Amino acid sequence: MEKADIIGSETLFDCIVVGAGPGGLQACIHLGRYNFKVMLFHSPGGRTYHAKHIENYLGLPLVSGPDLLETGITQVKNFGVAVENAKVERVTARERHFEVLAGGKTYLSRFVIAASGARETLAPFKNLLRFFSISYYTCMICDGYRTTGKKLLVIDRTANGVRMSIGMKQMFTKDVTFLAHGFSLAPVYRTLLEDEGIGLVEGRPEELLGEKTLEGVRLSDGRVIPCEVILGWGSVSLNDDYLEGLALERDPEGFKIVTKGSGESSLPGLFVLGALRHGHSQAIISAGQGAEAAIEISTRIVEL
Repeated sequence: MEKADIIGSETLFDCIVVGAGPGGLQACIHLGRYNFKVMLFHSPGGRTYHAKHIENYLGLPLVSGPDLLETGITQVKNFGVAVENAKVERVTARERHFEVLAGGKTYLSRFVIAASGARETLAPFKNLLRFFSISYYTCMICDGYRTTGKKLLVIDRTANGVRMSIGMKQMFTKDVTFLAHGFSLAPVYRTLLEDEGIGLVEGRPEELLGEKTLEGVRLSDGRVIPCEVILGWGSVSLNDDYLEGLALERDPEGFKIVTKGSGESSLPGLFVLGALRHGHSQAIISAGQGAEAAIEISTRIVEL
C-alpha cells in the first residue's frame, strides 16, 4: 500500500490532525508509527501549554504543559509526521475524502482528527495572571490536589460554588471559604455551608494580593479575604470554528460534539478528541482518545 494517493495534482493524506495537544500528538505518534502519511496543523497556545504542573500523567511524576507538548512535537516529527504551524480555517466533507483549508492552501485527506481543544476566558481580577496556574486554579479535577491543606477561597458567580466548596473540603482542605461573586446566596445554601463549616462572603472581588505568593483577595468595598489558593471561575469556548457547516451531532446544549466509542463523530471519517467532545477533558484522557482513534483509523485504511 502506498503512503498516499494522488487526486489530480494534490497529495491525499491518510489523516490530517488539527491541534497539537496531548490527543492530537498521541494520534500522530500512533499513525506515524504505522507509516501512514499524516499532516499535523499546530497553532501554539492551547490550554495544556499554559499548564505549569501536570502530575497525573502516567510515567511522568511532574511535567509542565510546554515540556510535555515540545517532547510530543519532537516525537511525531521523528515518526515522519509533517507539522505545519498554520490555523485551519475550514474542513469540508467530500464523497471519499475531506478538504482542509489552512494557511490559504487546501489539503486532502481520507480522515480528519479534530483535536483543537478550547480556550479559556479568565475572570477580570487584577493580578490574576501573576498567580494563574500557580495558586489560582479554575478546575477542581485538574488542580484540586494542589490546594491540599491550604487556606482556600472558592469564587463563583452561581450557587454551583457551594457544591464545589463542599467537594473541595471533602477531598483537599478543611479551611474553605466560599465567595459568592456579585449575588446573594439563598438561605438553603447558607444553611448548607454553615452545616459543613464553610465560611461565606458575598461581594465583588477586584484584586489578588501578594507579590511572589498569594496572600488574599481585595473586594470592591475594600474588604480583604485572606487565602493561600483560589478555585475561581472561568468560561470555556471551543476552538471549533473550522467545523462550521458540517452536520455534527452535539450534546443537548448544542455545545460539545457527540462521538462513538472510538471517537468518531456522526460524520464518518471525522474523529473528535479532548475538549471538543462530550465527556471529561484532561491531558491523560485526551492522549488515550488519540491512541484509540488512530488505531481505529489504521484498521480502516488497511481494511483489517
